[in-house]
Amino acid sequence: MRILVVEDDKLILQSIRNSLENYYSIDTVSDGEEGLYMAQQNIYDTIVLDIMLPYLNGDKILKTIREKGINTPVLFVSAKDSLEDKIKGFKLGADDYIVKPFYVEELKIRIEALLRRSGSLISENVLKCRELELNTKSRELYIKGEKVNLQAKLFDLLEYLINNKGAILTKEQIFDRVWGFESDTTISIVEVYIHKLRKTLAQYNYDRYIKTIRGVGYMLKLEEDNRCLKN
Repeated sequence: MRILVVEDDKLILQSIRNSLENYYSIDTVSDGEEGLYMAQQNIYDTIVLDIMLPYLNGDKILKTIREKGINTPVLFVSAKDSLEDKIKGFKLGADDYIVKPFYVEELKIRIEALLRRSGSLISENVLKCRELELNTKSRELYIKGEKVNLQAKLFDLLEYLINNKGAILTKEQIFDRVWGFESDTTISIVEVYIHKLRKTLAQYNYDRYIKTIRGVGYMLKLEEDNRCLKN
């Protein structure tokens, strides 16, 4: 899972990164304009968002992404501790609110709660699509009971497709989610890995579910039914 942290205090930012990076993929930014740009990519499972930021405050970022229909869970982090400030944050669309200073253990627990609530945190770490089972903890793929070896990026790609079944994912979204903004490779790598994934799944006739949306991106679409579950 991927988390965006928008925080301008360097010490707090580093502390959050240190506490979370063993559990999630973390992207961090320290100003509001860049934070809004990153949040609008719609590739994150949760956003940890400071309110008082340079150039653009957290309230504006949250309001903007909600108006664009981006429903990523947002955890507000702020030194503002009045009831009025909290009510304002929740009315804007925040999913949780934590006041500075805070314990990083509490932050981790709150993030886990948001992920469970949104369905991103899987209790048994298994994604299922028909006879395909993807264990996100052991990072193992089984199809019809047979173990299928996948390279790390192919595993991440398949996981992202399953988690967004029925939704069109642009090449840019896939690239940013699987390879990250700081990757030295180019977006053409997405086509290469989609081809590799289809080739791997073809022997089980599962390649047909990965649809190409011409000029846009890709979609995992189960035509006959919708048996794609989180356990």
